[in-house]
Amino acid sequence: MDSATFERTTGPASARPSLASTADNGLKIVIVGGFGVGKTTMVRSVSEIRPLNTEETMTRASEGIDVLADLEGLRRKTSTTVAFDFGRISLDARSVLYLFGAPGQERFWFLWERLFSGTLGAVVLVDTRRLSDSWYAIDRLEHHGTPFIVACNDFGGPVHTEEQIREALDLAPDVPLVECDARDRSSSKYVLITLVDYLYRLSAKREADMAADTTPAASPSPSPVPATASAPTPETAP
Repeated sequence: MDSATFERTTGPASARPSLASTADNGLKIVIVGGFGVGKTTMVRSVSEIRPLNTEETMTRASEGIDVLADLEGLRRKTSTTVAFDFGRISLDARSVLYLFGAPGQERFWFLWERLFSGTLGAVVLVDTRRLSDSWYAIDRLEHHGTPFIVACNDFGGPVHTEEQIREALDLAPDVPLVECDARDRSSSKYVLITLVDYLYRLSAKREADMAADTTPAASPSPSPVPATASAPTPETAP
């Protein structure tokens, strides 16, 4: 679309890594969450290519439509994602993650349904100062049956225990919950590796369950045949 822009990077274009010829395992990952939780920042920090951004300047026309929490940083926010962010990161010679950052404004949530198509897993990025902004994202992922992890982006807000966050978000015990700083590349990469590990564990469990379902049950041992009197032989006949 016309508003799409590529993030500027330093250095010659040849210095940017190209996709390895051995890469044959592409995973589509979506980063979702409320407005201003750091989705665009995470894609920018971790992508090995120039990320595609679809940000537009926020104008007075959005007043009364976009609800901004009265929190540090949000009131100074001047742009918003109107479609999605896109980036790429190679985990190894074969595995590549294609990252899609979903728009956070409620009026763009209808785009999420298309972004979820073909997605293997998702990161729900959370600002712990406003946990309720993540409820819709979790609800839609559970509706689609998309595995996800939760990453708490550090905004310097109140400290919550893991139990408090899990209870507030109604997370299942097996859903990974991690802390991160979306501005930091290594921290963002750790989040993505946590998601991939979780997806592999789920896949291994499904395969094990399928194998158990298809393994035939062991046949019961035949009951011993009771001994019967043998017919008399010529030597024993009277």
